[in-house]
Amino acid sequence: FFPLQSQLSQALNGLSDRAKEAKEFLVQLRNMVQQIQENSVEFEACLVAQCDALIDALNRRKAQLLSRVNKEHEHKLKVVRDQISHCTVKLRQTTGLMEYCLEVIKENDPSGFLQISDALIRRVHLTEDQWGKGTLTPRMTTDFDLNLDNAPLLQSIHQLDFVQMKVSSPVPAPPILQLEECCTHNNSATLSWKQPPLSTVQVEGYILELDDGNGGQFREVYVGKETMCTVDGLHFNSTYSARVKAFNKTGVSPYSKTLVLQTSEDTQSEEQTLPFPVPLERSQLRRMSPFSSTLNLQPSFPGRSYFELRSSAHQLSLHSSLQSLNSAGELIAWFSFDPASAHADIIFSNDNLTVTCNSYDDRVVLGKTGFSKGLHYWELSIDRYDNHPDPAFGVACIDVLKDAMLGKDDKAWAMYVDNNRSWFMHNNSHTNRTEGGITKGATVGVLLDLTRRTLTFSINEDQQGPVAFENLEGLFFPAVSLNRNVQVRALTVLSGAPQQHTLRLSLL
Repeated sequence: FFPLQSQLSQALNGLSDRAKEAKEFLVQLRNMVQQIQENSVEFEACLVAQCDALIDALNRRKAQLLSRVNKEHEHKLKVVRDQISHCTVKLRQTTGLMEYCLEVIKENDPSGFLQISDALIRRVHLTEDQWGKGTLTPRMTTDFDLNLDNAPLLQSIHQLDFVQMKVSSPVPAPPILQLEECCTHNNSATLSWKQPPLSTVQVEGYILELDDGNGGQFREVYVGKETMCTVDGLHFNSTYSARVKAFNKTGVSPYSKTLVLQTSEDTQSEEQTLPFPVPLERSQLRRMSPFSSTLNLQPSFPGRSYFELRSSAHQLSLHSSLQSLNSAGELIAWFSFDPASAHADIIFSNDNLTVTCNSYDDRVVLGKTGFSKGLHYWELSIDRYDNHPDPAFGVACIDVLKDAMLGKDDKAWAMYVDNNRSWFMHNNSHTNRTEGGITKGATVGVLLDLTRRTLTFSINEDQQGPVAFENLEGLFFPAVSLNRNVQVRALTVLSGAPQQHTLRLSLL
């Protein structure tokens, strides 16, 4: 009895698997029905557009040919009118001469007639010669010697037909976004997808698209073979739409279902993630400008995000910008240094909130979160400063040089400072030497205003020099270069404003 039960149970398991596959297959077939309808509408629209394009081309050619006919018409009229004018003048001259000769013939004085008769005879013969052969022949015909050769075009129109494309394989099916593996983390989003279970069509790659977080157009943020991608540098507390499609040599698949996702708005927990899709009633969408077209695309890894603040239209200085920061009451999240992008000589501790270096040469370390829009401010407190090194503070692109002082290449914008003075540096160009340096206990502030596209520095809350850099645009990461004489620790501090947090990075 029991062996038979076991046999039946195993057989039912196999049948259940087939039933599950059949259900998925039915879903795929129903999707194909919808896709056929959508493709039919799209194909009809394409056909109408192609025929309209042919009609437009024919109309343009018609206008060109009519212009040529008009030019020929004007040319014929001009030639005939010129000949009419010339003939009219000559006829008037001939008629005048004839009338004069008739009056002379009537003269009764023989001596007077003899004096002018020879000259008049010569003049009459000369005038008659001017009416020589061809003078009274039209210089232009009335016919238009233009014959439109439309036979080849008519034949092509009659032969216009569809070409049946024979392909070796069909286009891929729409990918399926794996909701259980998709998540947001602060201002980063990780998306994962797969091909339908029963799909056997070869896929060469995928194209991931996101909108701008403001209901705008989709744009490509990833193209490749991977089925998981992390997109950094998004806005906080914002709702984005994502979709993905597959491609092979035959063509591109339809899009997957659109996924609505929301970046973090939590200011307390640095480990919060939000599964997709976010219910619309929870999607407190904040309208803002589109994110930068330069996105940091990299393999997925957990990270902490920083904060973003909207800038005021009345910021005139570092002080007014900080006032806008202090009064914004906006979202702030955690921030830490990034071991994945740092130089190998950088030493991390304290959950990546503390960094130092085991080399006397300058080495670069970046923050984990990049910024492309908004107003951002962080501080670096100098707690250890031996042998007068010159650390550098600022922002950098993800591919900045890691084995040189910050600002040596064109991927970083920095201020480096010793115990007496500071300089701004970008692409190894040193500018704006300013008196006033750092000692143990000093505080360096970095203000990145991507609304005004400027970078400003401060030491002990006083602006250091003029605005350091302008016309900044792209995705920027907080960055520091240091050697073994400097140690950096990041810590958060709660400010006095209600429900407002600031973030302070400390150099130890």
